[in-house]
Amino acid sequence: MSNASPQRTFLVCHGAWGGGWSWKKVHPLMRAAGHRLLTPTYTGLGERAHLANPAIDLETHIDDVLNVIRYEDLHDIVLLGHSYGGMVATGVADRARDCIAQLIYLDAFVPGDGQCLLDFLPESERQRMREGAAAGDGWRIPPNPTPADTPPADLEWLKARRVPMPLKCFETSLKLTHGETRLPRSYVYATRMAPTDVFGQFAKRARSEAGWRYFEIDASHSPGVTAPDALMALLQEIVAG
Repeated sequence: MSNASPQRTFLVCHGAWGGGWSWKKVHPLMRAAGHRLLTPTYTGLGERAHLANPAIDLETHIDDVLNVIRYEDLHDIVLLGHSYGGMVATGVADRARDCIAQLIYLDAFVPGDGQCLLDFLPESERQRMREGAAAGDGWRIPPNPTPADTPPADLEWLKARRVPMPLKCFETSLKLTHGETRLPRSYVYATRMAPTDVFGQFAKRARSEAGWRYFEIDASHSPGVTAPDALMALLQEIVAG
């Protein structure tokens, strides 16, 4: 009898300024492991950057992913939220919970009802983002710096593709219809912290609250780029458990 884990469908809610394209290193690893990986890009980012407009907010991106679930007829999903994608994934899980087997937060925000992303940032960071938007077109924030350990070739690749993020995505309060989810949840904390450790607060919560499984990865904030093999091994461990 094979010890391989059964085929799973992973659906990624990607981080800010990025897109499904930023998960390209993980696709062949998922295929080799027998899994299906879907990495849709939100409206206004990546290959959908031409659709950017000031009205785009968190709800737009939640709807983007909900429509993938609907039109691809997805069920028994492993929903993975990375960074800002944790905001999106939490909203998606609230509205499509019957289609989701488990949630994985990868160095991600974990909001409650009525919370927005800016609620979790220090005042200095909130101010910096608003000033960045004001210095540009008034409604988009320039990309944050990439982690210091990003290889030069990847840095060039990322810089050519990351685009400004609509500020409203960070200002929109999440609306939960069903309250705190009861879906199985895992939190993966990237231990090579940025200068401002935004995600330590969620790691602490996952370690201390019932209903969570907690994991760490020796990587910086975007392990899909800087440590794809280690990330794939960890995801395999999570879904096998």
